[in-house]
Amino acid sequence: MGKKFLAVLLLVTATTFAQYWYRDSNRIGITLGLNQFTLKTSNFEALPGQGWNVGLSMRGNFRNDWDAIYAIQFSEHNFKVTTLNAALNERDINFKLSGAQISFQLSYKFIENHLSVEFGPLVQVNGKANIQTTEENYLVKGTLITAKDLSQVNSFNFYPTVGITAGVRHVRLNVSYQYGLTNMLGNVEGNFKGNASIINGNIIFYL
Repeated sequence: MGKKFLAVLLLVTATTFAQYWYRDSNRIGITLGLNQFTLKTSNFEALPGQGWNVGLSMRGNFRNDWDAIYAIQFSEHNFKVTTLNAALNERDINFKLSGAQISFQLSYKFIENHLSVEFGPLVQVNGKANIQTTEENYLVKGTLITAKDLSQVNSFNFYPTVGITAGVRHVRLNVSYQYGLTNMLGNVEGNFKGNASIINGNIIFYL
């Protein structure tokens, strides 16, 4: 299901880029960057981790001092959870979450081609959180579930995002914050709740 939906997202994004390619006021951006992912939950101990981003965007004039931005971004997110191994020793193990985000944002330009702020919604489609096979049966500290159980996170998540972009016409730095409104742990057996908090730092190269 997740792969089919991702394919639809890619098709819609490609179509959108094609439609806007011929407008002189629009530019394609290539995005490279890093992220910090935090799983906010009161059910167990979770620590933030660092990952990477790569993507494409289309920025174009919307109205007056406003631009509209269509973007797709592929990311690898990492976070750590405190577990207990067979000897009941604590181990912080890494969960790796790969996915794709598609977004539509409005951008207010304080200084044309140099400084703007962006906000808008995005959706993310991802697979399960990957862990090492040898760690699958570790108990998540403070619970009765295993690391393998915890890896069954939701495959569809919704994030409002806000950010700031600064630089020159063809190269800009973007810093953004995303907070997940979806309960990422809704598929995990038991009454667990967790929301994603993501900080992104990206460099955008405009063609």
